[in-house]
This record gives sequence, structure tokens and C-alpha cells, in this order.
Amino acid sequence: MTSDNEEKTPKKVIPIKAEPAETHGFFEAHKRVYPRSIRGVFMRWRWALVILTQLVFYGLPWLEWGQRQMVLFDLGARRFYLFGLVLYPQDFIYLTGLLILSALALFLFTAVAGRLWCGFSCPQTVYTEIFMWIEQKIEGDRSARIRLDQGKWTFEKLWKKSCTQLVWIVLSVWTGFTFVGYFVPIRELGVELMAFQGTWQIFWVLFYGFATYGNAGYMREQVCKYMCPYARFQSAMFDKDTLIVSYDPARGENRGPRKKDVDYKAQGLGDCIDCKLCVQVCPVGIDIRNGLQYECIGCGLCIDACNSIMDNMHYPRGLIRLTTQNGVAKGWKQAQILRRVLRPRVLIYSSVLLLLAVAMVVSMSVRQPLKVDVIRDRASLARIVAGGKLENVYRLQVMNATESPQTYRIRAHGLEGAEVVSETEVQVLPAETRGVAVRVQIPYGSAAAGSHTLLFDIDATSGQGKVSEKSVFIVPR
Repeated sequence: MTSDNEEKTPKKVIPIKAEPAETHGFFEAHKRVYPRSIRGVFMRWRWALVILTQLVFYGLPWLEWGQRQMVLFDLGARRFYLFGLVLYPQDFIYLTGLLILSALALFLFTAVAGRLWCGFSCPQTVYTEIFMWIEQKIEGDRSARIRLDQGKWTFEKLWKKSCTQLVWIVLSVWTGFTFVGYFVPIRELGVELMAFQGTWQIFWVLFYGFATYGNAGYMREQVCKYMCPYARFQSAMFDKDTLIVSYDPARGENRGPRKKDVDYKAQGLGDCIDCKLCVQVCPVGIDIRNGLQYECIGCGLCIDACNSIMDNMHYPRGLIRLTTQNGVAKGWKQAQILRRVLRPRVLIYSSVLLLLAVAMVVSMSVRQPLKVDVIRDRASLARIVAGGKLENVYRLQVMNATESPQTYRIRAHGLEGAEVVSETEVQVLPAETRGVAVRVQIPYGSAAAGSHTLLFDIDATSGQGKVSEKSVFIVPR
């Protein structure tokens, strides 16, 4: 114990140096991917699909069918032209059916062979490939682009970057113009834009052009990895018999560099020489050797790269190949893998897709090229006219869905003595809609007071179309 008189010795305080708090970012810093060009089977297929899809996209709006654009979704006139078909808003069911068929086809192809759509036909993939090709032609190969981006601004860097941006912008604006040309007649659109007319048309051309420029020029693989919902729910459509791009670890491990003439197996090495060429050619920058990843778009460029290395080393091809998880795990041959393609889920998808496609074709073949809407005249429910007749007035919207002018006969029945006293024949131009005022009379007193069913029969004199529409005839008390 210490006495109260004892001097208290102050304790020595040792200052503690505060360590900086460890910080964690919410998002990983984006590292730009510089894909390396490669030659091979999958690259040739990839470019074949790029050329095919762009020929269709850029060329289709300029083709004509008779005296009109072959494919046109004319929102202003509320008509859709698809080759020889003229569709109206009442035919929206066909668009719904087409979307359902597209979704089922996507499910089927994904169940069979993974993300083929992403790797070869998706607009994001296609335009990214085009933009990267332009960049490569102007700025050089992978190493040259890396050096250019990491180097200081020089005249060479300025003009190369400027040329790349200029070509990108021109292509993006032309893409936006073509896209809007599917909704506005493209020749008229071109004239309006050159005269700086059409505010909304200009807006959508620039908007779609900006989206193309941003997505394909800068965002690229980030759209596939972070924004595309298909990458997120694809696992629900995959199984262990789905064909995917796979690395064979049993054959490739252990990895390591070596010379061609050494016995690498005696050194405990596998076929993978760890050259990382498969990573360098990947457009999304992943390492396929890490197994199945949702970022993989199934383009197969890593297969081309790996096969080229296997050829140089005189090893068998197929270290990275298009196979299934069961095929890799169980060492199946190609015939065994392909036999598993016709499994229950694939058969179900195929059957439903076939049935819907047949139903769509049958429905389109029996479709009447005539649409009629019957609207009662709300201003006058009923009136008594000369001759002791009771009259109701209607307005018929007659839509000619053929490519030739038509004459239509109008008749009414369903009530005793009902007759059309206005013009009974109407002419409608090709793919046009005409409103017709129709007066229907019955003898006064021939029907009880109330609402009675009345049927209108409209048929073409040429035999191209016949419909029957129901309305009501009002008899006042």
C-alpha cells in the first residue's frame, strides 16, 4: 500500500501511431480489355454472322415491295408492313406470337449449346466486334493499342484517336438512321434529315446512335457482364449436358512453360503451357481455365487460340473445346456427348416451339385481309324517318389489308325487315382505312322496345375477304 503523503509518480503515456483504416471500394476498378486478334474456325463463323446480320439490318429498309417499303412499322399510320403482309393494331396477336417464338427459340438454343446468341448474333457483340476491328485497323494490334493508350499525347496518338472516333461516330449515326428507317419510310427520313426537319426523328437517330457509340465503343464487355439480364438467368437453362466452351483440367494441369522437344509429362506437366493466349483473345477478359463463368459469351475464340498453340507444340487439339460438363468429367467421346443433346427438356422446348410455329403459319394463312370496326352514332340512338321507318346510324371503319384496291358490299341482318339504306358498296384503296356512315332501317313497330342484336356482313366483290361484325339496334320505348 502507498501512503497519502507519498508522491505519486505520473505514468508515462506511450503515443500509439494510428494505422490508416483499411478501405474497401464498393466496385472494382474497371480494367480495359484489349482483345488480341486470332484466326480460326470460330472467328470465321463470328465474322460470317457479323456480315450476314449487318447486310440484313442495313439493307432491308431500302428494299421495296411493290410501291412501298418492304419492312416498315409505320407507327403514325398504325400499319405494319412485312413483305406481302399488311398488319393493323388488331393483328397485335401475331407480334405477340413472334416474341413468344423468339423467347422459346432462345431457351432451346441455350439448353443445347449455351450462349450462342451472345457470342455470334447479339447486337452488342456484333457492334463491339465491328468497333474493335476499326480500332485495330487504325491504331494497330493489341500491343500497339496498349502502348498508345499508356503513352503520352503525341501527334501520332492524337490523329489516330481522332480518326477512330470519327469513324465510330459516322457508323453510329448511320446505325441510328437505319434503325429509325424501320419506323419512318427511310427515303422520306433521309430527305427530312438533310433539310433538318422532323424533331423527333432527329432525336431518335441521335439517341440510338449515341447508344451504339457508347455501348460498342466504351462499355463493351461491361454490358455483357453487368447489364445484360440474360447472363444472370442463363444458369436456369444450363445443365451438365449443355454444350459450353470448356477447359480440360485433367489434360491441361499442371501448367507451365516448356520447350517443344522435352518430355513434359516426365516433369509432371500437362498440355497447357500457360501462354495465356486464351485470356488475351477473350472479348470479355476472362480466363476460361477457371471453369464455367457467367461472363463467358461462348464465342469460342479461346478454342481457336488454344488450337493454334497445340498445333505449334505438336499436341492434340481440344484442350479447350466445345463440350459438356458431363463430357469433361466422364471423358465421353463426341458421339456420346451428341447423343445427350436429345434429352427431355430439349424435346419439350422443340415440341412447343414447333406447335406454336405451325399455329402461327396456319393462323396467318387463314387470316382475312379485311378488318371492320362498327361504331354506333352516339349523338342519335334512334329516329323515326319518312315512310314510317325506324333508323339507327353506324360508322364502319373498313380496313383493306391487301395490296390492291377493293370494293366491299355492306349488308345488315338479324332483325325482321332490316336493310341498309345508305350506300351498300364502298371502295377502299390498297392498305388503307375508310370510314363509312351506314344507315339501317326497320319498319316501325316490327321489333319490341330495347336493344336488339344486328349483324353486318362485309365482303369483297373480288372474293378477297369476308367478315361479319356484331352491333346493336336500339328501339326506343
